[in-house]
Amino acid sequence: ISVIREIGVDTGGSNIQFALNPEDGRMVVIEMNPRVSRSSALASKATGFPIAKIAAKLAVGLTLDEIPNDITRETPASFEPTIDYVVTKVPRFAFEKFPETDPTLTTQMKSVGEVMSIGRTFKESLQKALRSLEIDSYGFEEVEASEELIREKLKTPNAERLWYIAQAMRAGMDIEEVHELTHIDPWFLNNIREIVEFEEKLKEGFHPEEPDPGLLRRAKELGFSDRRIAELLGLREADIRELRKSLGMRAVYKMVDTCAAEFEAYTPYLYSTYERPIFKVGAQRSGRGVVECEAGPSDKKKIIILGGGPNRIGQGIEFDYCCVHAVFALKELGYETIMVNCNPETVSTDYDTSDKLYFEPLTLEDVLNIVETERPEGVIVQFGGQTPLKLAVPLEREGVRILGTSPDAIDRAEDRKRFKELLHKLGLKQPESGTA
Repeated sequence: ISVIREIGVDTGGSNIQFALNPEDGRMVVIEMNPRVSRSSALASKATGFPIAKIAAKLAVGLTLDEIPNDITRETPASFEPTIDYVVTKVPRFAFEKFPETDPTLTTQMKSVGEVMSIGRTFKESLQKALRSLEIDSYGFEEVEASEELIREKLKTPNAERLWYIAQAMRAGMDIEEVHELTHIDPWFLNNIREIVEFEEKLKEGFHPEEPDPGLLRRAKELGFSDRRIAELLGLREADIRELRKSLGMRAVYKMVDTCAAEFEAYTPYLYSTYERPIFKVGAQRSGRGVVECEAGPSDKKKIIILGGGPNRIGQGIEFDYCCVHAVFALKELGYETIMVNCNPETVSTDYDTSDKLYFEPLTLEDVLNIVETERPEGVIVQFGGQTPLKLAVPLEREGVRILGTSPDAIDRAEDRKRFKELLHKLGLKQPESGTA
């Protein structure tokens, strides 16, 4: 409040960034934006509190207690958002596209996009964020590196630092030593260490022929993807998915409601998690208990639209524009629209764009979980760019109906060799081409 008053801001939205010295608690303001910014957009997505919308209403003379909360329809905007989940933002870098650029991270912005994930714990949220990045990472994969290289990667801020921290811990480096090299708060380092330690526990204690349900459930609670579990156990992702389903372990969905479930929410803005079953007092026990899911799928005709994921070179906001207009068109045709995306910089992840929003990674596992919950008429993959297009064939293989252009036709257009064969078959001329 003191900062915005000093600047001269009387109303509207402002974001203030500050640095905190962990040794003596000294706080220094490093940036202040008296306007709607990328930071305020992120805060809006993280809390469900529409900062820009409320700032506009304040600017025309309304007060916070006069502005209703769209999500609860009961509380006014003067109720500060309360959250019962953890939100993690991870930047998306593209240094492979700019080999001459110094990959060292400094105060200069070098990311080309970002992802946001939501989970019940930091470990779950972090691992969901890593697989949302679409860099072919599904967790803390092992890195082949010498001790010297690991130390250098820890000492110098870089895009792969998280994976090198995990590798350092596998190599026996303790928290104090990693903290000395990285200056990252030990709380975060301990969380990564616990993930790495559980990987070893899973490899040693889990046997597919005699599966331990408790161990597998704990892995899912920590945010491990089916694919990462499969990598650790030397199995296929499909094997883990079938095993998990046979044991009754399915993702449940919780609402982002701005009030930690104190009031009923009317705008379905959801994230997945894995929770242990609970037994309600007076309820008949079935042996497996009850896991509360807040998705509440309707009986209406519905269609899922897959978004574009994080912005990157060659895939930007133009695909989000297509997704949003697809939502509008489907609404006009009378369909319930369901958006799946993990990019906080987009309009598609506004809670009021589609009828239902799933803020989830765009991976086969996460999309299949949503399809099984919602049972839509079909899934549209053509508007989100390469991200959903790559999922078209795997989804169809799992029995999901892909609307519009068939996955085979998509693959034929994407695959240069198949496309060349098609042109030759049709007798159409094409310039000579090849791949070096």
